[in-house]
Amino acid sequence: MATVSKQFFRGSASLAETTLYSVPSSTSAIVTNIIITNTSGDLATVTIELNGVPIILDGEIQANDAIVWDIKQVLSELDTITASSSSTDVNFHISGVEIS
Repeated sequence: MATVSKQFFRGSASLAETTLYSVPSSTSAIVTNIIITNTSGDLATVTIELNGVPIILDGEIQANDAIVWDIKQVLSELDTITASSSSTDVNFHISGVEIS
């Protein structure tokens, strides 16, 4: 059984719900860290879902601020991480471990 630390997603948010990561076949994954940054001068909202279940629903992130979230959430093969934001000045940094 191979365990690999991995960057699941690093990039700008989309205004529409977008898939950021899909667990590969014959693999499970553990989300370990989510960092959300807002580089704009305005308040933004974000939604993040793990396989269709919101873990953050319209959460607010202040202007020029960051949220660091250390979590342990298991995803099964073909599960997804999706996200959206009210601003494209929001960035997501999602890390974890894949187990195959």
